[in-house]
Amino acid sequence: MMNRPDGPRTVAFALCGSFCSFSAVLPQVRRLRALGWRVLPILSCSAAALDTRFGTAAALRAQLQEMTGETPLTTLQQVEPLGPKGMAQALIIAPATGTTMAMLAAGLSATPVTLAAKSLLRGGRPVVLAPSTNDALSGSAPAIAQLLQRRNYYFVPFGQDDSYKKPCSLKSDFTLIPDTLESALRGVQLQPILL
Repeated sequence: MMNRPDGPRTVAFALCGSFCSFSAVLPQVRRLRALGWRVLPILSCSAAALDTRFGTAAALRAQLQEMTGETPLTTLQQVEPLGPKGMAQALIIAPATGTTMAMLAAGLSATPVTLAAKSLLRGGRPVVLAPSTNDALSGSAPAIAQLLQRRNYYFVPFGQDDSYKKPCSLKSDFTLIPDTLESALRGVQLQPILL
């Protein structure tokens, strides 16, 4: 599963439990495939196991496998080799929940998504975060601020998604995932970051 110089570029793509965002995120997986990327899907524990009003976990796994041709990675053992074995050039976390960003900011790697990040960061590979969280301008703000200052973290530009009904909520413009990835691979944060 190593990247070959003449083979397709490979990106790991992790989905966390901001279930309402899946319908906007999944088309970006298809776009990356259309742009020639091999996509290795990763699911957080919540995304891999919970059925919600937005769909079942089994349907999500099946959809990702159909879209990518790859079985979603859902365990610590499956994601740990991503960095050491050169299995991916970057990691995208979309949607990136407040919980996941807080764990990353604290250096915790106890979930498939956060261990995937640690695995790629150890070799200086970029981690692209696409926040989607209702408490970004309150409880999750410290974690976002910490990650904005860290090397090899890049943010998909974001803004308030419903400022009157959810004044603390932020959501990335998921259509900017491919552009953010290309910028991150050059070591550049796509701007403007605040929409």
